[in-house]
Amino acid sequence: EIYIKEPIEKEVNPHLLPGELLLCEANTVYKYMQEDGSNRGTCGKLVCTNFKIAFLDDDSASDDNEPQFKNKIVGENDITLQCVDQIYGVYDEKKKLLTGQLRKYPEKLIIYCKDLRVFHFCLRYTKEEEVKRIVSGIVHHSQTPKLLKRLFLFSYASAAPNNTDGRNQTVMFDTLEDWRGELERTKGNVKYKAVTTNEGYRVSEKLPLYFVVPICVSEESILKYEGRGIPIWCWSCHNGAALLKMSAFPKEQDDSTSQMQKVFLDGIYKTISKPPYELLKTDDLSSSLPSLQDIQTAYTRFKQLFLIDNSTEFWATDVKWFSLLESTNWLEITRRVLKKAIEVAECLERQHTNVLLIEESATDLCCVISSLVQVMMDSYSRTKSGFQSLIQKEWVIGGHGFLDRCNHLHKSDKEEAPVFLLLLNCVWQLVQQYPPAFEFTETYLTVLSDSLYVPIFSTFFFNSQHQRDTNTSGESLKTQSGPFRFLTVWDWSVQFDPKAQAFLNNPLYAEKPKPDKSQRKTARFKHQRQLSLPLTQTKSSTKRGFFREETDHLIKNILGKRIGKFINSSDEPPNSFREFYDSWHSKPVDYHGLLLPRIDGPEIKVWAQRYLRWIPEAQLHGGGTIATAAKILDLMEEVQSLQVKMDEEHSQAISRDVHSVPMLRNSARLSSLFPFALLQRQSIKPALPTSTWKDLEDEDDLVKRDDEFLDLSAGMP
Repeated sequence: EIYIKEPIEKEVNPHLLPGELLLCEANTVYKYMQEDGSNRGTCGKLVCTNFKIAFLDDDSASDDNEPQFKNKIVGENDITLQCVDQIYGVYDEKKKLLTGQLRKYPEKLIIYCKDLRVFHFCLRYTKEEEVKRIVSGIVHHSQTPKLLKRLFLFSYASAAPNNTDGRNQTVMFDTLEDWRGELERTKGNVKYKAVTTNEGYRVSEKLPLYFVVPICVSEESILKYEGRGIPIWCWSCHNGAALLKMSAFPKEQDDSTSQMQKVFLDGIYKTISKPPYELLKTDDLSSSLPSLQDIQTAYTRFKQLFLIDNSTEFWATDVKWFSLLESTNWLEITRRVLKKAIEVAECLERQHTNVLLIEESATDLCCVISSLVQVMMDSYSRTKSGFQSLIQKEWVIGGHGFLDRCNHLHKSDKEEAPVFLLLLNCVWQLVQQYPPAFEFTETYLTVLSDSLYVPIFSTFFFNSQHQRDTNTSGESLKTQSGPFRFLTVWDWSVQFDPKAQAFLNNPLYAEKPKPDKSQRKTARFKHQRQLSLPLTQTKSSTKRGFFREETDHLIKNILGKRIGKFINSSDEPPNSFREFYDSWHSKPVDYHGLLLPRIDGPEIKVWAQRYLRWIPEAQLHGGGTIATAAKILDLMEEVQSLQVKMDEEHSQAISRDVHSVPMLRNSARLSSLFPFALLQRQSIKPALPTSTWKDLEDEDDLVKRDDEFLDLSAGMP
């Protein structure tokens, strides 16, 4: 039996962007609401355009209930075609993956999204012809391989007016001046130079137009092997040591070619090992970090934990949460990547050694490690404009293959790997461990990860600067010809109005260090450390597992001992690394100096806001970090209002940020996964076997059977 709202009486039409075309539609479609385990749903129209799949109901036409954190491009019931992960049809209560041509059409459609939303549409009451059109249309436009020029990116660029505010403060690194400016900022211009050798892409189509190399490297050397074997500069430390990356030579070659390449590399190494350069340490990331295939496999398993169909499935998986989480290996990969970044930081900071990262193309794990090192060592990269400039430099201009790694064209699953998502996951670990050190919030990182799948921005839809440049020129869809004017994702006004953009900025960001107040800073550091420790609940909860805030003291103790034992036995870090790591953590934190993440045991956490935001059962009513932030913001507002009274002349210039987040005032009604889950919805526990609830509720039973829940050593290498 299906409980529905009254069917739509008035016609609801989709809001189309410039260049967006309606391809197919179906009426009398029911969208299930899964949170209460019943078959409640809303009646509406399901449409497919060349940009998105959208469900339109009577609420779509009214602006009464609009949240203040609203995306202007992608609505709550919109799925961009690039955001579709998998589509299943339900035939006689059995799920079947839908691909290619369909012989039989399903009575129910389930769409799993890359941002982890799950949509259930009932087509039982829809006309047969409309079902055929909408199902085959959705499957075709979201799952079949397509040409680059068929992306909505080009339709939008040719039809949309160019009225955005341009570059804002983000350095785009597409000019020689941008690179020279970065060299000057990091004081790397004494030993390194920006080169124009690749103008016209005469060296390589994979390299950017402009890049930086050691002064001693000649143009002939760069040209010799299409840029391979050349150390390319990423960043310079305050002590002169630099972080470099290199594209490695192919491994399978004949002896004479290999010998020539070896002689060439030896010459390069000797040149940059002499003064004024520091000592050089090389690190082949393909052997010291997991492969891209391992990363893809781990993430595929990991995301399955959050693509929940209903409450029953949620509670069934919650019983085995720790063993399921451990078996994905995603958190362990995160830990290994952070550990590698700390090792590189130690070489640069303490040993004053240049570090050369080597990878086959130097555009995947090199991007992750070099970006992380800069976030940890350079406070400029922890500002919003600095972080965006870093992404431009290392990823967009640096040649990371977003098109292939995100599989935007559905050409090959073999190339797909969530490399950029891995970086954001690692940066989130730092943001949640040291909030005052970052000008941006975890919400910023979450919407940045969502923007990977919004094809109106060129930022994440090309494999290289060459591919972007060669596709920028051309005729637009209308009569006028000329180059495409692509948008950049860094213009946040395209997606969010000023009130919503306020959620991207951290009001508690420690803007400037105050050396004369070292005692106060020490106290704040201790308080921060205490906040990161597990808290003991005063009242026993009926829910077991990760989703009860990870606050059970017993679980934390067992977890810490197990993971600690694993780290100390099978992956013992070198003494110098451990000494550097422990020494730094024993001192007060300088939020504008070096930041080292805590990587032992349970310190590596799940990015709850991104992965749990669509699961009502995982939300805390009036709790979580948002409740703490709301109280602090109230206090800040009170202090600033007192200051206004003391200085009425400047009253209008004070406190822009705090007043721009009015939704935080009533924190008791907010969900812990705010601003994505705005209000807590009550979830009804489904009927489960008695034995399952006994597992969920019995405290004593956990102690006796801790292996079943918490065996984190099982399956570990």
